[in-house]
Amino acid sequence: MSREQVGPTATSIADDVRNGRVQPAAVAREALDRIAARNDDLHAFVVVRPDEVLREADAIAVRADLRALPLAGVPVAIKDNVPVTGYPMRNGSLATSDTPAAADHPVVARLRGAGAVVVGLTSVPELCLWGATDGADGIARNPWNRDLTPGGSSGGAAAAVSSGMVPVAHGNDGMGSIRIPAANCGLVGIKPGLGLVPSELGNGSWFGMSENGPLTTTVADAALLLSVMADDPDLAYVDAPETTRIGVAVESPSPVVRVDPHFRQAALDVARELERIGHRTSTAALPYPASPLGQLARWTAGGAADAAGLDVSALQKRTRRHIAVGRRAARFVRPSQTETLTRRMRSYFESLDVVLTPALAAPPIRADRWSERGWAANMAANIRYAPFAAPWNLLGWPAVSVPAGLHPESGTPLAVQLAGPPGSERRLLALAAQIEQHRPWPRTAADR
Repeated sequence: MSREQVGPTATSIADDVRNGRVQPAAVAREALDRIAARNDDLHAFVVVRPDEVLREADAIAVRADLRALPLAGVPVAIKDNVPVTGYPMRNGSLATSDTPAAADHPVVARLRGAGAVVVGLTSVPELCLWGATDGADGIARNPWNRDLTPGGSSGGAAAAVSSGMVPVAHGNDGMGSIRIPAANCGLVGIKPGLGLVPSELGNGSWFGMSENGPLTTTVADAALLLSVMADDPDLAYVDAPETTRIGVAVESPSPVVRVDPHFRQAALDVARELERIGHRTSTAALPYPASPLGQLARWTAGGAADAAGLDVSALQKRTRRHIAVGRRAARFVRPSQTETLTRRMRSYFESLDVVLTPALAAPPIRADRWSERGWAANMAANIRYAPFAAPWNLLGWPAVSVPAGLHPESGTPLAVQLAGPPGSERRLLALAAQIEQHRPWPRTAADR
């Protein structure tokens, strides 16, 4: 498949539209054609809006502020767990309401205000609880290896971008749900820090752990999309970072999880490249929480809060068990859990600016009907392959997943995670851009 078939970046699309080299409707038609050709295989989208997309694209073309729109004519996919006007927010479940949303989520409104065209809604696992995406309508598949999952819960979003259906997608991340799919699919995915982007997810955003953010094929697109979501134009500009003190932490966050040697080596290789560029790296084990209780209690109790008012009998068996556990676990959600971890991490970062870890502990799990398996099997599978993400949700600090090669056995991407203290989003993106420059990656699975 040629680069033209895969499609240009969001940055280049917006530039072409602003300068009259291409019409938004032409860009939209190309995206719709790619979705029609690939979605049946990958199940990335649960809703596609062909008629509305073309009307909205034509409206962008005649906007008086066209030349000032940062996302002029850019096709974007929205994860099906935030409101989009005129469409039900099903959240991967038959138990949710089929009443169309009366208004856009603030992030969707910002994307549209910036000139983006919403082409459709992407698939998610039920209530966005799981690390593989098999929703009520089907199983999402990884474009790099269709036997494996693109991840969850932003799995449909990652499959849509990494297959080239759309250049960028919206996702959100409560326990790694942007970074895990990004790592599985060779994308850049950033979870911003608390308060940078409006969250407003479910009933309490999983006790403040969940954030909205972008999934993209390039760092420039990630910065551009994040700048719009945050309503901060300065975030779109990625400058070369000053010399950065980088801690390298390749050890598992959990004594019961083994890190795949290829993911471990990918992190060491990236660290070596960053040191060659001029940054200072040192081995520095992270002070992970001594107990996973804080994370697990928020995961389960947050799911129970999101299920409030739903017909429990219509939920999947694993979800019913999850929310039953969550109702009991709510009493274990304590501010001291985040306060203790924050103190330890602030001490860690007194001598460091950024930490680099593997993004995953193993390649993606299989693209199966995980919804038909038990709760314990789902929990074990999710925790074993993706333990590195959740501490940054508990903290509310930013973290980004960056591609770092290919796994020789699964054929899916390797990836590293960069994380830092509050306000470090620009530094993380700048380091990611240097990795992209010195260790370029295929933009999509078709480019490999």
